[in-house]
Amino acid sequence: MLDSIKSRLKLYQPRQINKKLPEAGVLIAITEEPEPCVILTKRASRLSSHSGEIAFPGGKRDPTDRDIIFTALREAHEEVNLHPEQVNIIGQMDDAVSLHKLKVTPCVGLIPAAVKLTANLGELDCVFKVPLAFFMDAKNRCDHLAQYQEKARYAPCYLYDGHLIWGLTSYMLMEFLNVALEADIALHARPEHDAFI
Repeated sequence: MLDSIKSRLKLYQPRQINKKLPEAGVLIAITEEPEPCVILTKRASRLSSHSGEIAFPGGKRDPTDRDIIFTALREAHEEVNLHPEQVNIIGQMDDAVSLHKLKVTPCVGLIPAAVKLTANLGELDCVFKVPLAFFMDAKNRCDHLAQYQEKARYAPCYLYDGHLIWGLTSYMLMEFLNVALEADIALHARPEHDAFI
């Protein structure tokens, strides 16, 4: 599975949004083991924005960040104590625009299976991992009716160990699985890919 992920991402040309928007980088961290897992976080329930939601480690780009990969790695270090040298970046996925008009770039990296991750409780309630095989099983997928730019859209979502994985995080994860593992998950095209490219 890991060989497939690496080879497909090496060939993938991600769609980039050229419109000038505030930027954010997130890390799709995949564990290097026979049954790879993805690292997810639950944002602290007391936060004013996206409280209690499931997300990849990541956040806004600082003016001093040299590139968006640096942003994703810096934020992952701050949020879950994942050191940048423990991450082997193997590619990027398509830019997306969040509800708060941030241009979000998902960076994909491989991490050691035994790496110890610790949630920064100032920002997160917890950090956990989910086997990629769970998302590949269509029986685990359901549709969630979401609103984007005043339009209702169905988006894939998953319930794993009490955690609802939905929204932009779910969309980016499904897109990653489609590219890296040919998951063939039906996704509606995101409107920003027409509006901002």
